Amino acid sequence: MAEIIHPFYESHRGAMEAAMRHRLDLAEAMLCERAHLSNIDGIRQEVMDEFEIVLTQMPYVGGAASRMSDFFMRLMGFMAISRVLRRHGVSLSVIGEIERETYKAQLLTVPEAERLASGRQFMSSENQTLLREQATKSHRQEFPEDFVYDFVEPGPGDNFEFGINYKACGFCKFAARHGDKEILPNICGLDFDAYATRGIRLERTQTLAGGASHCNFRFSRLETK
Repeated sequence: MAEIIHPFYESHRGAMEAAMRHRLDLAEAMLCERAHLSNIDGIRQEVMDEFEIVLTQMPYVGGAASRMSDFFMRLMGFMAISRVLRRHGVSLSVIGEIERETYKAQLLTVPEAERLASGRQFMSSENQTLLREQATKSHRQEFPEDFVYDFVEPGPGDNFEFGINYKACGFCKFAARHGDKEILPNICGLDFDAYATRGIRLERTQTLAGGASHCNFRFSRLETK
């Protein structure tokens, strides 16, 4: 019996697959030069086949009503890339470099004005209010594979505007369930460019994937030139 993709992800499947093909285009030179792979067409097909498997494994966490659904849809494809490259003997550090540079290049294809507007919206007081509400809701754990987090207000002497402490991580749960723990830190590394390209400084000194009790995300605005 064929594995089933959740209808929510099925409805976004075309866009996710297009994003994956774009990433593979951007990564091609690095796959040759750094990973020392030659059959790039074969690697590309392996990754897309593996992504098909990842799609069936992606947990439903509330669809459009959950901000975390977007994180899964944007980043789970890197699980497929990591799995295939590990099978071909590529080191974890090289995989991390390739994925981070590929993701940054992909993010930078979005016009700067659009990226910075998205960053301003994320840092806005309206979005902070929404994040507080969603953080409270996350503790209900309506979906077992979802994230659980707290909104963090800055205290005296803090140099960030707000923070999020992730107490449970959907990617960590996914990695534990499907044997991806060794490649998990590379997924965590993608966060910095995801925010920086939108004009946001992310500071983080610990992660659940690294064995900490929580991931301590701290956000502030990058200075514009």
